[in-house]
Amino acid sequence: MRNGGGRARVRHDGPVGTPDGARVRRAGRGRGEQAVNETATRAWARMRELVVERHDRRKEVVDTLGMSFVKAKALRFLAAHPMTMRELAEQLLTDRPYATVLVDDLERRGLVARAVHPDDRRSKIVTPTAAGRAAAAAASEILGRPPAGLLELSERDLSTLDEILARISD
Repeated sequence: MRNGGGRARVRHDGPVGTPDGARVRRAGRGRGEQAVNETATRAWARMRELVVERHDRRKEVVDTLGMSFVKAKALRFLAAHPMTMRELAEQLLTDRPYATVLVDDLERRGLVARAVHPDDRRSKIVTPTAAGRAAAAAASEILGRPPAGLLELSERDLSTLDEILARISD
């Protein structure tokens, strides 16, 4: 089903299943547990749709900063605290050669600087420059802006949602 924005909407009035069409059910579970699992699956689908499909702001970050999203992500990690190349690769879930390519480009743009690690001369530590911290802050501002629908909720509903998300985030 399409809404006025031209984006696909997920229908939730039929049975809940996996992307390949398989029905969600765990062996040995009763009907009550199955209903809870189906409700949890439906809630997760709605959260994914909200964040990933309807309010994905990665393109806005890319357009604003003029760089790939993974470079903006690297800058945000580095703005939180300087890292070695190995640590950055681990945070980005990539290999060290690719992290080096990313840092090379960020360094050419004047957004990061590399220096010898104070505790290990064989290692380099990557630190954002003032321009890099500003770019990371711009990306964080874009990604952190709540959608209008969330801002329209009552204070009570927002508090309840916040409490629920805090519980499931741990």
